[in-house]
Amino acid sequence: MDRAFERTKILTDHLLQSSPSPVRTSLSSNACFNYTPPELSEKYAFDTKEMRRLIDGHHLEVRDRLFGMMSQSKLFNPRVRGGKVFVSPDYNQPMEQQREITLKRIDYLFDRGSFKGWLTEQGEEIELRKFASFEVFGTFDHSMGTMLAVHFFLWGGAVQVFGTKHHHDKWLRDTETHVVKGCFAMSELGHGSNVRGVETVTTYDSNTQEFVINTPCESAQKFWIGGAANHATHAIVFSQLNINGSNQGVHAFIAQIRDADGYLCQNVRIADCGRKIGLNGVDNGRIWFDNVRVPRENLLNSVADVSADGKYLSSINDPDQRFAAFLAPLTIGRVSIATSTVYISKAGLTIAIRYALTRRAFSLKPNEPEVLLLDYPSYQRRLLPLLAKTYAMSFASHYLKKLFVKRTPQSYKTIHIFSSAFKATFTWNNLHILQECREACGGQGLRTENHVGQWKAEFDVQSTFEGDNNILMQQISKALLAEYVAAKKRKKAFKGLGLEHMNKPCPVIPSQLTSTALRSSQFQMDALCLRERDLLNRFAAEISHYQAKGPSKEHAFNMSYQIAEDLGRAFTDRSIFQAFAEAEATLAASSLKDVLGMVRSLYGLICVEDASFLRYGYLSVENAAAVRSEITKVCGELQPHALALVSSFGIPDAFLSPIAFNWIDANSWSSIQH
Repeated sequence: MDRAFERTKILTDHLLQSSPSPVRTSLSSNACFNYTPPELSEKYAFDTKEMRRLIDGHHLEVRDRLFGMMSQSKLFNPRVRGGKVFVSPDYNQPMEQQREITLKRIDYLFDRGSFKGWLTEQGEEIELRKFASFEVFGTFDHSMGTMLAVHFFLWGGAVQVFGTKHHHDKWLRDTETHVVKGCFAMSELGHGSNVRGVETVTTYDSNTQEFVINTPCESAQKFWIGGAANHATHAIVFSQLNINGSNQGVHAFIAQIRDADGYLCQNVRIADCGRKIGLNGVDNGRIWFDNVRVPRENLLNSVADVSADGKYLSSINDPDQRFAAFLAPLTIGRVSIATSTVYISKAGLTIAIRYALTRRAFSLKPNEPEVLLLDYPSYQRRLLPLLAKTYAMSFASHYLKKLFVKRTPQSYKTIHIFSSAFKATFTWNNLHILQECREACGGQGLRTENHVGQWKAEFDVQSTFEGDNNILMQQISKALLAEYVAAKKRKKAFKGLGLEHMNKPCPVIPSQLTSTALRSSQFQMDALCLRERDLLNRFAAEISHYQAKGPSKEHAFNMSYQIAEDLGRAFTDRSIFQAFAEAEATLAASSLKDVLGMVRSLYGLICVEDASFLRYGYLSVENAAAVRSEITKVCGELQPHALALVSSFGIPDAFLSPIAFNWIDANSWSSIQH
């Protein structure tokens, strides 16, 4: 009881601001906060426009034009807060209203020629323009970006790559002008990642020269089909093709699901997937096909065809190779997700860091001003490594886009591996970044108008659509193992995927690491290559060990999933770092290169801080402690450049949030009256 009384008295004295001694001290009241723009006290050490050109890479004018087009229309929900105009969706609207306004915004962009040439023109320029545009659309609203991605990249892309000339002539222009509204019916209630296992069945009627599409059971219903619930007129349907009792595997068909007036077509049933934790501007639907007939010409036949009299025709006899050739071009979905998600990380960090440069909390001494959040080492440690990670992702996304737009049939495998690696890692990073930004903004991060908390719900889906991230990581390791086995069997050097470092002597980590060594690009690359090399050797040995006991290779992979995921992350971290280091190396000596070098150092250090470096013995406990200590130092040195680094992202003020600017005026009583 005495201890409880003592603790109660201490708490009472604290709440009453009383002193336990008889002598009472007076505390002067703090002056009210006044908002001061961080630009008044933070000086830029480099040209932020030049940095933006470097990290955006291409089509800055297109991005700025689209940002301006959206900020000037009332369709994009402009509102004044704290003397500034902001545009963003109203996430508090009912689901039906969110869907309708999303479609109106898309129509607005179509009417202004935003998508001219997207499907009817070819070449690197138009493809890079599409990527730049999607990065902007997603920054405003993930629902709008997703609807456009489904229409252009999935529906339109499938017609382009799976179809042949008569499909292109019939469908692409009408898709580009939105006369046709397409959706992509691949996933089912019972099958998502395992596309080969879809249960929808299509047969051929040679009497009428039609395919007959059927949903044979409830688990075969098409599920999560974006655009299907309300708006889509046509679908690409993925289905098993059964010819004369023989299953030829998964093929793609064009099926009309609604007429021009929006009414469902005969023998098509559609239900709504319902409200989701985010992305409610997308009308996800479920589709059942009750022996729906489509013309023979509606088979997308670039890989295989069926003759008028019902003979199956394909130049690829092996079913596995045929399936691989069929799915290879679909990597554009993962490329699009990976590259566009980086922009949301940029926006979230811009909001959180600007807030941390103007919001204060606690004084170090009585009657002194309270301290800016970003002056606290703990805040720097929370946000600045994520800023470095976002810069690294930016350079890696450039590499991925260039790889994709210069693709050849021979490079599809490489694109698949890098797009899988970057899609998984970027989307995981984005969720981590948004969560940390939400927490760093305190209670203000919970408000939908301040975006960071809402964005986490909106972008959560990216970790599973276009491939579950964990499965993608395992696929990467399988591909690396195949390269390893082939190189050993042929007794030839490794070539491609950045694995050339496997041909060199194994790097050695010094027993003692100085600050200079820890920050150097060479040490960081050596450490990342050492980890990747060792994990690939370990993975190969573990698979061989399990296979020697008799189970199948698939069983061996399943048993080795932990090291497979570690290897996938090691490959990805090294690839991202390599893209960053190569971009840094192209710059002439300048203040910009100095600051970017600091950012690269920080990114390399947080990669080497990963637990795997201790788990597998690449770093001693002492060296691991040195890495952690160096991260704290670099964060402190980078803090004066934080504002310049987020300003270099080039995201207009209107697409950020009130707490990134005058959050006091934005929350004032007068703002409520207006």
